[in-house]
Amino acid sequence: MNVRKPASARTLKSDLARVDRHAMKASEYDELPELTDAMLAGGVVKRGGRPVAANPRKQVTIRLPATVLAAWKATGPGWQTRMAELLSKRVA
Repeated sequence: MNVRKPASARTLKSDLARVDRHAMKASEYDELPELTDAMLAGGVVKRGGRPVAANPRKQVTIRLPATVLAAWKATGPGWQTRMAELLSKRVA
């Protein structure tokens, strides 16, 4: 079911205030390794988000009588999913 949940605060579990206060000194740049082509070639880009669905949903606009819509909404959270399941059974 798609129940709305309050958004939780995301934290990096890092002391960002301390990091922000730190000012880099010229001597600290000497400690950094030189960036090489091998380092860049070894980089991996990871895409976030949900995995691609096998049967993705499409957004549509449909006009329904107010009474029908009210009856579906009265069944509680997840009514759109239940409506989609009922329509899928009817097509199959």
